[in-house]
Amino acid sequence: IVILVVAADDGVMPQTIEAIQHAKAAEAPLIVAVNKMDKPGATSQKVVNELLQYEVIAESLGGDTQIIEVSAKERMNLDGLLEAILVQAEVMDLRANPDRSAEGVVIEAKLDKGRGPVGTVLVKRGTLKRGDIVVAGGAWGKVRALLNERNEQLTDAGPSVPVEILGLDEAPSPGDVFAVVDSEARARELTEYRQRVKREKAQVSGGSVSLVDMMAKLGSKKINELPVVIKADVQGSGEAIAASLEKMGNDEVRARIVYSGAGGITESDVNLAKSAGAPILGFNVRASKQARDLADREGVEIRYYSIIYDLLDDMKGVLSGMLAPLQRETFLGNAQVLQVFDISKVGKIAGCRVTEGVVRKGARVRIIREDVVVLELGVLNTLKRFKDEVNEVPSGQECGMQFQGFQDIKEGDYIECFTVEEIKRTLD
Repeated sequence: IVILVVAADDGVMPQTIEAIQHAKAAEAPLIVAVNKMDKPGATSQKVVNELLQYEVIAESLGGDTQIIEVSAKERMNLDGLLEAILVQAEVMDLRANPDRSAEGVVIEAKLDKGRGPVGTVLVKRGTLKRGDIVVAGGAWGKVRALLNERNEQLTDAGPSVPVEILGLDEAPSPGDVFAVVDSEARARELTEYRQRVKREKAQVSGGSVSLVDMMAKLGSKKINELPVVIKADVQGSGEAIAASLEKMGNDEVRARIVYSGAGGITESDVNLAKSAGAPILGFNVRASKQARDLADREGVEIRYYSIIYDLLDDMKGVLSGMLAPLQRETFLGNAQVLQVFDISKVGKIAGCRVTEGVVRKGARVRIIREDVVVLELGVLNTLKRFKDEVNEVPSGQECGMQFQGFQDIKEGDYIECFTVEEIKRTLD
């Protein structure tokens, strides 16, 4: 069952639409909790009307979606929301067997300084007991403690109960399935197999290529990469940041995640960032004193964030700065070379007539000979009208021109004169 929380004042936002699409893809029924009903003038009608666009029809309009008005701040009608969930569960006849070994899913994971790896799990079937041997993805361990959301110790946790478990050998990944196994030997066998499969997949995706192949790839792609090291308070935040950064790039620039992990910033993170030439992005974590000192010595930048959108905005700005600017040409004028003068100590001077627009000293020029470009981005170095240096010559007048670093000028050549403006680009 999906509980879709929509603020009464904001209404349907882009992330709300995304959540609706996920719920429909999973074929899960929706219950809409309209929050912030304590605000003056708050009404759920706006939300009900907006949801109609996405084929979410309230019961009041003849649909099958329950709309519950709540206020999290004032704890208003939370019982009504729980009742709606229970009614929906009863209609769907959702059941689980508590009298079997536990299975479930890892919701979150972190490295706690005092408690070691901590996994937040949701029991889906069976009962998880203290002392059980569990395997969660590539991690395993004996459950030393079960803690509920109030940090109270439990002896067991049944279906639909979320708990923190202590005793794993490493932090699992959110989304990993966990299960209770018979023995430590079986747990080791499973985790070793999963870690081996993970390593093999990484090798296949990375591939062993020669330096020549790598250089050819880089040469053909010409992608500017921004390497980053991510450290977050929990695995889920790190994964969300990494996924958002990977989506952010385009064919020219992109972020490369050197490493993403949970826990405080350590000296090994600083050493890794130094070798990769990457900044460290800390989300709700801090660096130890030793790591800070090492970062200062090695010139590694550590940036701290507590809001994910601030981090993403900063990285978007950095990636945008790495984009090559757009070159916008503005046409000024054309001229035709009538005669070429070879002057000692000066070089070749082109005697020209301006046929269109104006020619301007210091502007860019393109020289065309028999419809072929012989100089692409030259610079009009000298512009003379009779013996006087001038800045500009209009159409119909004759002038003398000399081009920076270019002497191969010939009678009959056409000269296009233009300015080039650089426009900064940003990622969409």
